[in-house]
Amino acid sequence: MPERNKTLQPPQSQDHQPGIEAEMRPRPESAMRDWKPSAKLEGKAALVTGGDSGIGRAVAIGFAKEGADIVILYKEETQDAAETKRLIEAEGRRCLAIAGDVGDAAFMSGAIGRAAEFLGGRIDVLVNNAAEQHECEDIAEIDEALVERTFRTNILGYIWAAKYVVPHMPKGGAIINTTSVTAYRGSPHLVDYASTKGAIVAFTRSLSGQLWESRKIRVNAVAPGPIWTPLIPASFDEERTASHGSSARMGRAGQPDEVAPSYIFLASDLDSSYISGQVLHPNGGEVVNG
Repeated sequence: MPERNKTLQPPQSQDHQPGIEAEMRPRPESAMRDWKPSAKLEGKAALVTGGDSGIGRAVAIGFAKEGADIVILYKEETQDAAETKRLIEAEGRRCLAIAGDVGDAAFMSGAIGRAAEFLGGRIDVLVNNAAEQHECEDIAEIDEALVERTFRTNILGYIWAAKYVVPHMPKGGAIINTTSVTAYRGSPHLVDYASTKGAIVAFTRSLSGQLWESRKIRVNAVAPGPIWTPLIPASFDEERTASHGSSARMGRAGQPDEVAPSYIFLASDLDSSYISGQVLHPNGGEVVNG
């Protein structure tokens, strides 16, 4: 992996979520260009939520490089999803992109049915990655509708995905949930977001026990630290966006390409067959416990 520049990002913001990767300066490293594949997921079928950009894009492309066909779910029609689909297909893999709200159980039921049909009747790997966050410095001023929406996207969407994917997942399948370093150390300006990420840790540990006993499916999670993704300029003002990642021990924000290998590891039964109910921490060197 090449040495990353430790300077800050240029000041920038976007006016709504989800953010658009194509509008970021500099563009995130999310195409896994330096990844050396070794057929870890040859012949597998994977579903990635929030797969159009950022970490989800890097994961989807990384899976494709390892031999998997991919379905991505994403929120809105932008050039990001089309570009991700193009990059997956450039690896010789099939890709279907479906737009909709992961927090809507009816949408998830229909979308996962379409995904399973496209993927030949089975889904070997589910990556729950879609998320949103809304900054608030004062709990007395927190927006009730945004809190409910954040929980619906960040944790209910994960539950709906698991509910509808598991019937299509064979023995030996894997579910990987995206939590966050904020689940372990909190975030004073993202109280509701951090709370959903803590819920994802508990969801991962609980579901891992249930699904191993009943179906021999492994369930794990990844807890990224500050990563340069469209969620950042779409969430924060120009000043906070410019300094994103500066407090990390490594002195910079991480790139999606630096996070995706954790998902490849957890998706591959060759690498992680004895791992379930666990969380990996690509966070720039911060030590967390729990």
